[in-house]
Amino acid sequence: QVQLVESGGGLVQAGGSLRLSCAASERTFSKYAMGWFRQATGKEREFVAAISWDGGDIVYAASVKGRFTISRDNAKNTVYLQMNSLKPEDTAVYYCAAEETAVAENHHEYDYWGQGTQVTVSS
Repeated sequence: QVQLVESGGGLVQAGGSLRLSCAASERTFSKYAMGWFRQATGKEREFVAAISWDGGDIVYAASVKGRFTISRDNAKNTVYLQMNSLKPEDTAVYYCAAEETAVAENHHEYDYWGQGTQVTVSS
């Protein structure tokens, strides 16, 4: 059972930056592909970015490509999401998730989820 804990959310003005972190309890963290998703109020959960176990395969949603960067540090059991040039439409609860096989954009593919961290971007 992998436990994931997100941190780093908060309130930021449009154009600003935030860095989200997701710490995993599992010592075998390095075998999991990791993803970031977000869910705005009244909307469905949306794919943001994903990274393979070794960082060699990275995928971004079109809406964040060029602004967000996903990375991981397997020695620290942590995955990051650097968010730059934030927009009000990025406002959502952000979740990290772990997947035992490969990078995926469908949230149904993921096996473990964190509790989420709120990101609010003011205009």
